[in-house]
Amino acid sequence: MEYRNLGRSGLKVSPLCLGAMMFGGEADEATSKRIIDKAFEQGVNFIDTADVYHAGRSEEIVGRAIAAHRDDWVVATKFGYPAGPAQGPNRQGQSRKWIFQSVEESLMRLGTDYIDVLYFHRALPDLPLEESVRAVGDLIRQGKIRYFGLSNFRGWRIAEVARIADQLGIDRPVASEPLYNIVDRSAEVEQLPAAAHYGLGVVPYSPLARGVLTGKYAPDAPPPADSRAGRGDRRLQQTEWRTESLHIAQRIAGHAAQRGTNAIAFALAWVLNNRLVSSAIAGPRTEAHWDSYRQALDLKLNADDERFIDSLVPPGHVSTPGYTDPNYPVEGRVAF
Repeated sequence: MEYRNLGRSGLKVSPLCLGAMMFGGEADEATSKRIIDKAFEQGVNFIDTADVYHAGRSEEIVGRAIAAHRDDWVVATKFGYPAGPAQGPNRQGQSRKWIFQSVEESLMRLGTDYIDVLYFHRALPDLPLEESVRAVGDLIRQGKIRYFGLSNFRGWRIAEVARIADQLGIDRPVASEPLYNIVDRSAEVEQLPAAAHYGLGVVPYSPLARGVLTGKYAPDAPPPADSRAGRGDRRLQQTEWRTESLHIAQRIAGHAAQRGTNAIAFALAWVLNNRLVSSAIAGPRTEAHWDSYRQALDLKLNADDERFIDSLVPPGHVSTPGYTDPNYPVEGRVAF
């Protein structure tokens, strides 16, 4: 395993980060543990979960599975989304109160006394950031977290958090976690350059476009019943389930076959072929999924591969002109 620095920090992480979003839900505990153990044996040392993944069960499973090798793992988790559908207004967001409380609850579920990387799970446009960054700095001083990161933050907010951290005398965030894949390259416009400029490593999620880039979905046929699309996954329907992306995935599968590989390995290798990327989050549901992800580390892309992808989706664009994720609307127009 060739480890990469997480941004300008001294922290070394594997280029594949094991995503634990399925653990405790679509993947039961036994399957999750087998995947975690296999990844560890292969040299993977970076694992990503969140307080809200399956109501905290993902953190619990991760904690039990890594307990014997806790200090060898770089554990990332998150805060910011509501803790549950019937919770009060202060069991979410980015207040000092909730950050401290959510970290304590995550530590308990993970069965550890420190978190390696704590992410802001999302940006909240109506809230000032100074209180939140100060709270995270205090948790770092207390030894409860080692580093912090930003998930789904636009470029200017990355810059603002870096400025606040400098002003408060705490270390800047070490990681940015954007959505980034072949059919959604919008992060290339500002998020990735801002992260690089301010010293954050980039750790993209959904490098396979929530399964669309596996090539398993035929554009003109119903999806397999056991797939995310077949199960009616809401976020997939909102984001990656676009006709243009389905057709592009088929073309990528054909190109990958000509290269002697498969669409999964190719799509992941493409994300990792960006020098601004420290690690890509790959979230398996089964051991077979993980085995297919691992193949990306053995694939080296060339200039012809890059030109092929640019011909499908230009740099900085998405496969569908005018597409915007409804969870992250454009903020630059406020009508009277």
